[in-house]
Amino acid sequence: MNPILKYLKNVFAAKRILADDTELTGLVKADYLLQQLIIEDKVPGIAITVLKEGKSVFQKGYGYANIDEKQYIDAKKSIFRIASVSKPIAATALAHMVQEGLIDLDESYYTYLPDYPKKEWDFTIRQLAGHTAGIRVYKGKEYGLNEPLSIKQGLKIFKDDPLVYQPGTEYLYNSFDWAMISAAMQEASGIPFEEYVQEKVLNPLGMNSTYCPQCYNESGSQNSNQKLDDCAVNIISTSEEQNQVAKFYTKGISGFRKAIPVDNFYKLAGGGYLSTSEDIAKFGQAFLDNKVEVKEAILNQFLTARQVEGNSTYYGLGWQVSEDAKGRKFFGHVGNGVGGYANFFVYPNEQVVFSILINCTDPKIQEELDAIIDCFF
Repeated sequence: MNPILKYLKNVFAAKRILADDTELTGLVKADYLLQQLIIEDKVPGIAITVLKEGKSVFQKGYGYANIDEKQYIDAKKSIFRIASVSKPIAATALAHMVQEGLIDLDESYYTYLPDYPKKEWDFTIRQLAGHTAGIRVYKGKEYGLNEPLSIKQGLKIFKDDPLVYQPGTEYLYNSFDWAMISAAMQEASGIPFEEYVQEKVLNPLGMNSTYCPQCYNESGSQNSNQKLDDCAVNIISTSEEQNQVAKFYTKGISGFRKAIPVDNFYKLAGGGYLSTSEDIAKFGQAFLDNKVEVKEAILNQFLTARQVEGNSTYYGLGWQVSEDAKGRKFFGHVGNGVGGYANFFVYPNEQVVFSILINCTDPKIQEELDAIIDCFF
């Protein structure tokens, strides 16, 4: 029998057997829709982890981590570029810094980086974190930049450009805001941004499979010169497990091709981290379990949507804060970068966390992912 027809037959049979068990029926439907993304060549590979009330209710990999070598995605071990899902990680580190009194969200940016070129208007850390500071978006090939820049060196890309509007009067989402914040965090703490994040966020929350893109070589040791652009076969040792970096793809007319090489270190806070679907789900669950050791009053500032001219931006400080088409409230982030696409959503009322990672530049399947997420309700 044709394997697709056989799969469909099994799906329909399962639905008949499950009858009114909507939870299990939803899992079957989600599995089917995820399979379709691979069958229809919409993505090369995808990993999903879904937690409900702290327990894993669905975790699976689909498709390939490496198409040429026929290496399959492992939902626990395959490492992806998480793109802008890096922002909530950076925001959590910033929240720790606020709690420690190292940074004041309402202080001028120039308090922390006095040598940053002066603009027509002043702006604050809070405005940067909520994308209302007037910093511009990417131009030309900046999105796929492949230069080995430090965080502070990366500011040269845009630091001499004027603000595009008076801070606080508009909302303009971009990743440069968080590159600026991470530079300020380094100055305020006196240690590299990535070390502060490791100490305050990744280690305490057990995110042992989340990495900065230049921190590890094949043996797992630190190596500032090692890049992961060509690391489809690189193995990173973490405890007793072997985590594998998926190959990064872009979809073209003729199918999937290797994504262009990029160096995302300078914008680590805005879109540079790599991780597994399991680790990102663990990160979301930490907020539901109150394991993030930051005062509620501080976290609420990050997880509350900002207002501009009386209208919601549906964005807090480093977090998307909104509701889905069914009116269910969530916080999290969508990520899109060269060779990676991600969905990370935490539904506090339903106590559900979603982590979906794809090893491809924007595959244009957000509607399909929304439908898959809806299956779990």
